[in-house]
Amino acid sequence: MRKCIRQAALVSACLAASAVWAQSPESDVTPESQALAHDTTAFAIPDISSKSLEKLNVEDPHDRFSIDFGIVALFDYTTFDQDDNSRQQVGTQEDKFEVRSFRVSVRGHFELLTHWDYFASYEYKGFDQTSEDDWNATDFRFATQLGSLGTLTVGKIKEPFVYEMTGDAANLPHHERLLSPFFVSRGVGATLSGQMPDQRGTWNVGWYNDWLTSGDSFGDSGNDFTGRVTFLPVWQDDGRTFVHVGASFRYVGNDDNTLRMKGKPASNVADNYVDTGNIHADHAWNYGLEALFNYGSYSLLGEFVESHVRSESADDPVFSGWYLTASWVVTGDYRPYDRKAAYARRVLPQGRWGAVELEARVGRVDLDDAGVAGGTMDGWWLGVNWWATRRWKASIGYGNIDLDRFGIEGNTKTVLSRIQWIY
Repeated sequence: MRKCIRQAALVSACLAASAVWAQSPESDVTPESQALAHDTTAFAIPDISSKSLEKLNVEDPHDRFSIDFGIVALFDYTTFDQDDNSRQQVGTQEDKFEVRSFRVSVRGHFELLTHWDYFASYEYKGFDQTSEDDWNATDFRFATQLGSLGTLTVGKIKEPFVYEMTGDAANLPHHERLLSPFFVSRGVGATLSGQMPDQRGTWNVGWYNDWLTSGDSFGDSGNDFTGRVTFLPVWQDDGRTFVHVGASFRYVGNDDNTLRMKGKPASNVADNYVDTGNIHADHAWNYGLEALFNYGSYSLLGEFVESHVRSESADDPVFSGWYLTASWVVTGDYRPYDRKAAYARRVLPQGRWGAVELEARVGRVDLDDAGVAGGTMDGWWLGVNWWATRRWKASIGYGNIDLDRFGIEGNTKTVLSRIQWIY
């Protein structure tokens, strides 16, 4: 383990030295937090100053185009402690070091008949891949404003369904997403989005079909339709206190007349703990509710998802999942909310030794119903995030997961440590 940690630290240091020309969407800050991001605090942990990095952006003097490069690097080490029933259910889970994500990206804008924004990323492993290959094109999208109708985005993009997926996973309080059985990270298609008056909410609708990238014919590849609407009933103290609520839906078309839902115990290196297998089905309707309460350095985030599968052979099963995450930034810092993207971004520490965040989480995924025995997974997690600078983060989390599947109940305990650097 010591060798893995030394390797992670060495690679991370090299990335920080080589990424002076980089900026990723995960580094975006809200208008309210600009002062936090550009504060001149001298951190105890060495890092590159924001002013030095910003000098290397490419901007046309006439604003006809811009080019910004980006890097996201995350390194994990996960250990497992299983009882005999757990090994019987899912096999032995091996302790493992992983380059969790290494993403290079390019973004900016150009003028072609109208104003276009663009973003493309290529990633090793990563949170948001849609294939089993080590390297994969994660994003490739173009966006333009359609007058009062909203912003049209086309390409390979996120499907706007549930808070966990909409937000950047590297900026969430917890390490990994839990509701992954109910969404895909990226889809090929188009999204129309906009904001409500006074930036008090957002809306998104989209259509996606992955036939261009999956190798299936258009008819055999399912059409997905999604929508998400959010609202800010409370917004005070320049965003230090707010209440976010939202609802979303996702219509999931079948691929080759089948649907499948599967998920891991909040660990990327684990095997699937819950898995429906291929269900002969026509479609599924997924519905999601989300809420985020933030009061200064305290926050409470919760979501609930329910999936109704249309399958005569499986007696139309209904699956569900939920989680609740509480966080406290002990040092008094807070997580700024992005009113355009409708989620809270990462902590931007102000003290010399950064910011310390404690988080606790409980959740459940139930893929057992009617003619499908995909398993039921319950768990709780505790973690500590050290936002050492505005780009460095080190964290460690403990998980306790119970799985009810194959007629037996098994238990797995995990410890996940992470180092990440984002610009």
